[in-house]
Amino acid sequence: MAADAAETAGSGLKIEPMEQFIVKKLFCSDDAATPLNDCTTNIAWYQPTNVTLWMAIAVLCVVVLLVLGTRRRAIVPTRSQSIAELIYGFIYNMVEEVAGHEGVKFFPYVLTLFLFVFIANMLGLIPTSFSTTSQIAVTVTLALLVFLTVTVVGFVRKGPGFLKMFWVASAPLALRPILALIEVISYFVRPLSHSIRLGGNLMAGHAVIKVFAGFAGVMGVASVVPIAAITAIYGLELLVAAVQAYVFTILTCVYLRDAVGEAHH
Repeated sequence: MAADAAETAGSGLKIEPMEQFIVKKLFCSDDAATPLNDCTTNIAWYQPTNVTLWMAIAVLCVVVLLVLGTRRRAIVPTRSQSIAELIYGFIYNMVEEVAGHEGVKFFPYVLTLFLFVFIANMLGLIPTSFSTTSQIAVTVTLALLVFLTVTVVGFVRKGPGFLKMFWVASAPLALRPILALIEVISYFVRPLSHSIRLGGNLMAGHAVIKVFAGFAGVMGVASVVPIAAITAIYGLELLVAAVQAYVFTILTCVYLRDAVGEAHH
């Protein structure tokens, strides 16, 4: 076994697909006198990390697109204005169709949420960058904000009537308590499923790319095979990044419909 380990070490094959998801301080010492893991341990809430850096870049990109890109609005739009208007119209129609006319009041929040998730997903595909939306802490926070918004708005608008969404009046009377329990459990599971769906898909794709990249680095001429696989997976990840931003946003609209629409009967 020792000989096999030595042979593996000598081959240069060292694949650590999860290393890319480690949260690190932006400003830390990694010289010989200080262990490198000091950059990854004892991180205080006020210390900037690679997560906060790329989240800030994502926010900056949103501002550039929506504010700077449309500051000189014209009848014949510029490229940046066209992109902004296309996204604006797409999300507006989504909110209106899914959440209804009352849900349009939350359009600015939904648009901002979509743009942040979409741009963060895309930034995570840049080599040497950091995928913030692969961090469960980030996606859980976004999902909890949606959950709390829906819950608060639901009770403010409907009062105790908001609880009617858990009572399926169209079902047989004997089944209603059971269905109500299932509805309550599914409601409180929403933040978990909402966040894991986004973070899990992105983490899995990035990990697979890292594995193939590790093989490409040690296979010599035969590395053309893993490189071709990386290219194909990278194209798939571009699609996943867009689809997951769309899914996260449309689920937000579905949840908002519970708060602003009529309860099912």
